[in-house]
Amino acid sequence: MRIALAEAQAAADRGETPVGAVVVDPATGEVVAAAGNAPIGDCDPTAHAEIRALRAAALKRGNYRLTGLTLYVTLEPCPMCAGAISHARIGRVVFGADDPKGGGVAHGARVFDQPTCHWRPEVSAGVLSTEAAGLLKVFFRARRGRRSGEATAVESEEG
Repeated sequence: MRIALAEAQAAADRGETPVGAVVVDPATGEVVAAAGNAPIGDCDPTAHAEIRALRAAALKRGNYRLTGLTLYVTLEPCPMCAGAISHARIGRVVFGADDPKGGGVAHGARVFDQPTCHWRPEVSAGVLSTEAAGLLKVFFRARRGRRSGEATAVESEEG
Protein backbone atom coordinates (compact mmCIF):
# COMPACT_ATOMS: atom_id res chain seq x y z
CA MET A 1 0.00 0.00 0.00
CA ARG A 2 2.96 2.32 0.56
CA ILE A 3 3.81 2.03 -3.15
CA ALA A 4 0.20 2.89 -4.02
CA LEU A 5 0.42 5.93 -1.74
CA ALA A 6 3.59 7.04 -3.54
CA GLU A 7 1.78 6.65 -6.87
CA ALA A 8 -1.11 8.72 -5.48
CA GLN A 9 1.28 11.48 -4.40
CA ALA A 10 2.91 11.46 -7.85
CA ALA A 11 -0.56 11.81 -9.41
CA ALA A 12 -1.31 14.78 -7.13
CA ASP A 13 2.01 16.36 -8.13
CA ARG A 14 0.81 16.16 -11.76
CA GLY A 15 -2.51 17.80 -10.84
CA GLU A 16 -4.45 14.53 -10.95
CA THR A 17 -6.73 13.27 -8.18
CA PRO A 18 -4.35 11.46 -5.80
CA VAL A 19 -5.21 7.81 -6.26
CA GLY A 20 -2.59 5.11 -6.70
CA ALA A 21 -2.78 1.40 -7.45
CA VAL A 22 -0.35 -1.51 -7.40
CA VAL A 23 -0.75 -5.07 -8.68
CA VAL A 24 1.27 -7.60 -6.67
CA ASP A 25 1.87 -11.32 -7.02
CA PRO A 26 1.34 -12.53 -3.44
CA ALA A 27 3.15 -15.81 -4.17
CA THR A 28 6.42 -14.04 -4.96
CA GLY A 29 5.95 -10.51 -3.61
CA GLU A 30 6.69 -9.16 -7.10
CA VAL A 31 5.24 -5.75 -7.93
CA VAL A 32 3.78 -6.52 -11.34
CA ALA A 33 2.56 -2.98 -12.08
CA ALA A 34 1.98 0.37 -10.38
CA ALA A 35 0.14 3.46 -11.56
CA GLY A 36 -1.51 6.67 -10.47
CA ASN A 37 -4.55 8.48 -11.78
CA ALA A 38 -4.03 10.13 -15.18
CA PRO A 39 -7.36 11.02 -16.85
CA ILE A 40 -6.31 14.65 -17.31
CA GLY A 41 -2.80 13.99 -18.59
CA ASP A 42 -3.87 11.09 -20.80
CA CYS A 43 -7.08 12.82 -21.98
CA ASP A 44 -8.77 9.55 -21.10
CA PRO A 45 -11.73 9.33 -18.71
CA THR A 46 -10.90 5.66 -18.08
CA ALA A 47 -7.32 6.37 -16.96
CA HIS A 48 -8.03 5.70 -13.29
CA ALA A 49 -5.11 4.27 -11.30
CA GLU A 50 -6.72 0.83 -11.10
CA ILE A 51 -7.37 0.59 -14.85
CA ARG A 52 -3.84 1.76 -15.67
CA ALA A 53 -2.30 -0.75 -13.24
CA LEU A 54 -4.48 -3.59 -14.58
CA ARG A 55 -3.53 -2.74 -18.18
CA ALA A 56 0.18 -2.67 -17.36
CA ALA A 57 -0.02 -5.93 -15.39
CA ALA A 58 -1.92 -7.67 -18.21
CA LEU A 59 0.66 -6.53 -20.76
CA LYS A 60 3.53 -7.64 -18.54
CA ARG A 61 1.93 -11.04 -17.92
CA GLY A 62 0.77 -11.43 -21.52
CA ASN A 63 -2.71 -12.30 -20.31
CA TYR A 64 -5.78 -10.21 -19.54
CA ARG A 65 -6.68 -12.61 -16.73
CA LEU A 66 -4.82 -11.66 -13.56
CA THR A 67 -6.11 -14.50 -11.41
CA GLY A 68 -4.34 -14.86 -8.09
CA LEU A 69 -2.89 -11.36 -8.07
CA THR A 70 -3.67 -8.67 -5.48
CA LEU A 71 -4.61 -5.09 -6.32
CA TYR A 72 -3.78 -2.45 -3.72
CA VAL A 73 -5.50 0.90 -4.25
CA THR A 74 -5.59 3.99 -2.06
CA LEU A 75 -9.29 4.74 -2.62
CA GLU A 76 -12.30 2.43 -2.88
CA PRO A 77 -12.67 1.57 -6.58
CA CYS A 78 -15.49 3.21 -8.50
CA PRO A 79 -18.05 1.04 -10.34
CA MET A 80 -16.07 1.25 -13.61
CA CYS A 81 -12.89 0.05 -11.92
CA ALA A 82 -14.73 -2.62 -9.93
CA GLY A 83 -16.10 -3.97 -13.21
CA ALA A 84 -12.61 -4.06 -14.72
CA ILE A 85 -11.27 -5.78 -11.59
CA SER A 86 -13.93 -8.45 -11.96
CA HIS A 87 -13.19 -8.95 -15.66
CA ALA A 88 -9.46 -9.25 -14.90
CA ARG A 89 -10.22 -11.93 -12.29
CA ILE A 90 -8.07 -10.23 -9.64
CA GLY A 91 -7.92 -12.50 -6.60
CA ARG A 92 -7.90 -9.85 -3.90
CA VAL A 93 -8.53 -6.11 -3.66
CA VAL A 94 -7.11 -4.11 -0.77
CA PHE A 95 -8.15 -0.47 -0.54
CA GLY A 96 -7.44 2.40 1.79
CA ALA A 97 -10.00 5.19 2.03
CA ASP A 98 -13.74 4.62 1.67
CA ASP A 99 -15.57 6.56 -1.04
CA PRO A 100 -19.21 6.83 0.12
CA LYS A 101 -20.21 9.03 -2.85
CA GLY A 102 -18.33 7.44 -5.75
CA GLY A 103 -17.27 3.99 -4.57
CA GLY A 104 -18.49 0.84 -6.21
CA VAL A 105 -17.30 -1.86 -3.80
CA ALA A 106 -18.42 -1.08 -0.23
CA HIS A 107 -20.70 1.80 -1.26
CA GLY A 108 -22.94 2.74 -4.16
CA ALA A 109 -23.29 0.05 -6.81
CA ARG A 110 -21.48 -2.64 -4.76
CA VAL A 111 -20.46 -4.30 -8.01
CA PHE A 112 -19.08 -7.47 -6.45
CA ASP A 113 -22.36 -8.09 -4.60
CA GLN A 114 -24.48 -8.06 -7.77
CA PRO A 115 -25.80 -11.38 -9.08
CA THR A 116 -24.55 -10.43 -12.55
CA CYS A 117 -20.95 -10.11 -11.34
CA HIS A 118 -18.97 -12.99 -12.85
CA TRP A 119 -15.94 -12.83 -10.53
CA ARG A 120 -15.80 -11.68 -6.92
CA PRO A 121 -12.39 -10.97 -5.44
CA GLU A 122 -11.67 -11.08 -1.75
CA VAL A 123 -11.89 -7.50 -0.44
CA SER A 124 -10.04 -5.86 2.46
CA ALA A 125 -10.81 -2.22 3.30
CA GLY A 126 -9.28 0.46 5.47
CA VAL A 127 -5.57 -0.30 4.96
CA LEU A 128 -3.62 2.92 5.63
CA SER A 129 -6.92 4.74 5.22
CA THR A 130 -5.82 7.76 7.26
CA GLU A 131 -2.87 8.40 4.94
CA ALA A 132 -4.92 7.79 1.80
CA ALA A 133 -7.77 10.04 2.94
CA GLY A 134 -5.25 12.67 4.01
CA LEU A 135 -3.80 12.92 0.50
CA LEU A 136 -7.28 13.46 -0.92
CA LYS A 137 -8.23 16.06 1.71
CA VAL A 138 -5.06 18.09 1.16
CA PHE A 139 -5.48 17.91 -2.61
CA PHE A 140 -9.11 19.03 -2.63
CA ARG A 141 -8.57 21.68 0.04
CA ALA A 142 -5.88 23.24 -2.18
CA ARG A 143 -8.15 23.06 -5.24
CA ARG A 144 -11.02 24.71 -3.38
CA GLY A 145 -8.69 27.47 -2.28
CA ARG A 146 -7.66 28.18 -5.88
CA ARG A 147 -11.23 28.22 -7.13
CA SER A 148 -12.78 29.90 -4.10
CA GLY A 149 -15.98 28.00 -3.58
CA GLU A 150 -16.40 26.37 -6.98
CA ALA A 151 -17.33 22.70 -6.46
CA THR A 152 -15.88 19.96 -8.62
CA ALA A 153 -17.30 16.62 -9.66
CA VAL A 154 -14.25 14.75 -8.38
CA GLU A 155 -14.71 16.10 -4.88
CA SER A 156 -16.92 13.09 -4.28
CA GLU A 157 -13.67 11.13 -3.93
CA GLU A 158 -12.77 13.16 -0.86
CA GLY A 159 -15.04 10.88 1.15
